[in-house]
Amino acid sequence: MKKILSMLLALSLAAVSFVGCSQNQETQQSGSEASDAAANVSEGDSQAENTGDDSLQKIKDKGQLVLGLDDSFPPMGFRDTDNNIVGYDIDLAKEVAERMGVELVITPVDWDYKETELNDGNVDCLWNGMSVDDERKEKMNLSEPYMENRQVVVVLADSGINTLADLAGKSVILQAGSTAVGALDSKEDVKSTLREVTEVPDNVQAMMELGQGTGDAVVMDEVVARYYISKSDNPDQFKVLDEALSDEVYAVGFRKADQSLRDEVQKILGEMKADGTLKTITEKWFGSDISIVPDNE
Repeated sequence: MKKILSMLLALSLAAVSFVGCSQNQETQQSGSEASDAAANVSEGDSQAENTGDDSLQKIKDKGQLVLGLDDSFPPMGFRDTDNNIVGYDIDLAKEVAERMGVELVITPVDWDYKETELNDGNVDCLWNGMSVDDERKEKMNLSEPYMENRQVVVVLADSGINTLADLAGKSVILQAGSTAVGALDSKEDVKSTLREVTEVPDNVQAMMELGQGTGDAVVMDEVVARYYISKSDNPDQFKVLDEALSDEVYAVGFRKADQSLRDEVQKILGEMKADGTLKTITEKWFGSDISIVPDNE
């Protein structure tokens, strides 16, 4: 009897030990699964945090690059006799968009509110002979400069105005929201002697008013001034003063966060320089290659 009882007791202890072992294995497995799940969540969070800037991918996904411009800024971007928007910057942007595999969409904007149009997402970039200054560096992510420019003074050839000092007591016209405003402000010794400063929506209107005698001088981009004069019915009517108000460069503007889009456009411009496309487009509009796009590293 004692032998039977001993055997029953041994069997009972073995069963308890087996159950305890199974429960421990299940607990360890559950703990391992929980650890794996936590690791997966952590990895997912890390991936979400490291997605970074997707501005270039967004352009490729929608299949369009929307360019904002002042459509009365020859030769960079303007309307031809058929009301099509053409120009040097348009040709550059079309080539860039084609190499990106997307369609270029051209959207005229009020140049005085260009940053708002950009930051509100109405356009993807500002590409229109846009001069670089400290304010634009602060508000936008800019490409490397692609062309040099100066802010100059245009007058009638027979006006008797030959120097900046001769502007004393005269009326000056310039485009609102342009760097001509800042260039004139930086020359307080000149601005303080002026009789009047008038801001107009665009340079075409400014030059028309100069030709009509509404004002005595126009402050504007030299690139635009010389092109406008060369295409006018009477180019001998105007002259550009030798003295400039400021030296500038042109760049393409993007939203501050859109680094990947900015870098892709810059890379393609460098490729266009390397294969001669940039030179061909520049010579078409200016007669020689005056672009300053840097080589890709």
